[in-house]
Amino acid sequence: QVQLVESGGGLVQPGGALRLSCAASGIIFRSYDMSWYRQAPGKQRELVASITSGGITNYDDSVKGRFTISRDNAKNTMYLQMNSLKPEDTAVYYCSAFGGTYFRSRYWGQGTQVTVSS
Repeated sequence: QVQLVESGGGLVQPGGALRLSCAASGIIFRSYDMSWYRQAPGKQRELVASITSGGITNYDDSVKGRFTISRDNAKNTMYLQMNSLKPEDTAVYYCSAFGGTYFRSRYWGQGTQVTVSS
């Protein structure tokens, strides 16, 4: 069965940094497009960053220049390096995987809380 497990969230001060990880199992990781979403209280879930199976990255304008998405196919793990964090980055961050051999499917992790506050 497919599992996506996020880790690395926590409480940080404005201007601080955090590195999120997403460990995947049950999929051929190297063949899947991966992405990070976030959802703040009272707001819709939004796409933060994505990285295709070919390594092409994309970022929401609000995080460009501050966040870096990457993947290590040998470890079946995706990362999100978050620098210069702002209070508006506070949200639950979710890992997502999209792909499949015959029928393409999207899978979600349980999420990890990131809180940026003084």
